[in-house]
Amino acid sequence: MHKLNLLDNGMKVAFETMAYMESVAVGVWINAGGRYENAKNNGISHLLEHLLFKGTKRRDMMTIKQEIEGRGGSFNGFTSEEHTCYLIKVLAKDVELGIDILSDMVFNPRLDEAEVLKEKAVIAEEINMYKDIPSHYVHEILAEMMWPGQPLGMPLAGTVESVKSIKRDEIVSYKDEYYNPGNMLLIGAGNVLEEDIVRLSGKFFSSAVPGAVVKFKGVEIAQAAPSLNVSSKDTEQTHVALGLHAPDRFSPDRHVMSLINIILGANMSSRLFHIVRDEMALCYEISSSVRRYEDCGALVISAGVDDKKLIKAVRVILSELRRMKEEPIGAEELARAKEYYRGQLLFALEDTMSNMLWLGEKIIANEKDFSVQKILKEIEAVTPEGLMRASKGVFTDKNLNLAVIGPTKEQNLLKEALHIK
Repeated sequence: MHKLNLLDNGMKVAFETMAYMESVAVGVWINAGGRYENAKNNGISHLLEHLLFKGTKRRDMMTIKQEIEGRGGSFNGFTSEEHTCYLIKVLAKDVELGIDILSDMVFNPRLDEAEVLKEKAVIAEEINMYKDIPSHYVHEILAEMMWPGQPLGMPLAGTVESVKSIKRDEIVSYKDEYYNPGNMLLIGAGNVLEEDIVRLSGKFFSSAVPGAVVKFKGVEIAQAAPSLNVSSKDTEQTHVALGLHAPDRFSPDRHVMSLINIILGANMSSRLFHIVRDEMALCYEISSSVRRYEDCGALVISAGVDDKKLIKAVRVILSELRRMKEEPIGAEELARAKEYYRGQLLFALEDTMSNMLWLGEKIIANEKDFSVQKILKEIEAVTPEGLMRASKGVFTDKNLNLAVIGPTKEQNLLKEALHIK
């Protein structure tokens, strides 16, 4: 069971002792990400994350790499819509070094002007690369459809234009506003004791100047009709992303949606994989996923299909969504979904890094009472009636958003399938 402490400057400190492991995974989480941006500075969170690996006032870029990798460790970072995380995994004997480096990176980055210019150029190439990958880019189009004119609808990496326009002083100001102890969490999972993590957090983080927790603007969802966006591109496959607005991370239906996702497309025994791929051979790859944010969520189905099979594939997918809300789930299928959820969660928590990431996201997002046993008990309590009720709320025509990239000329048939007038 994890334990949570609070430093005098407002920084949260949490840890999960796994005494039987050799390693410790440590993360510094910040309430900063795509939802804290606007059209002008879109991509600044991701750009700042990259820059923190370019050296600090005490260590140059190569020294950081050598100190971690020279001890057999690894380190990385990521930016999401609501958070940024810097993480390391080291042997237990090197945990102090790891926490030292993380604190140095987040509080004392060089943010050298020359490195800023170079990294902006690198990210511009990254943006262009993903635009050339239709299986990735179709999801950017879908996000813009679901949350038009809002930060959730903007690309996490920004646009080439927005990234190139960001000035160094804007990056410094952004960091000063969001990278403060009141807006941060230090969390470790692995072979670490309570007294060690408390001592090290005090040594490396307690002197940071307190600051306020900054909130992003809440999402606005005003969709009243199905939506379709077809981007013409001469590709070998036609790429599809179907998105529906779904419950947020705090909703009583969050676990219900997890099971719906498993039944629909989260694994190879799911309905969509079995029917669309194995039985009907309409695609090679098809899957579904659930995305949860503080005040909204989404269920997304993605597939790559032969363009000649596009209309049939979309119709079959929509038919399966209708079946979820019209036919009760059988006892055996529901039991398999529950066991899959249980197994995947417990498998993940056996690993120090996965444990840290799972706990870290829940704590930084202020989720409450998320003990594993309580979650599994709530999963077990989900009924076929609960699945149908939630499905009826999500799988409606007016909630459909379909993004397509490929050579298709069948827009009218797609509109017909979606009931777009």
